[in-house]
Amino acid sequence: MDIGFIDMGSAMATNALKAGHTVRVWNRSREKTRELADQGASVIDTPEQASAGDAAFSMLADDHALRSVLVDGGLLKHAPKGLVHVNMATI
Repeated sequence: MDIGFIDMGSAMATNALKAGHTVRVWNRSREKTRELADQGASVIDTPEQASAGDAAFSMLADDHALRSVLVDGGLLKHAPKGLVHVNMATI
């Protein structure tokens, strides 16, 4: 499975990598992606690239961040048909 993580969920991304999945990660603080990159995740440049696979998980801090990334940032607009988006935030 090809999975994108937005503002991460490091433990979930690590487990997905260990299970053999393709993992792409994006974080507003890019340095937070280094450990996952060292484990084999691809660091992507924009959050909309997280929607290129089968599923995208987001863990954004609040309503403003969610709207900024998903709507204003274009993730929903560019998401392919059939993409599963899972919002893990407590917004």
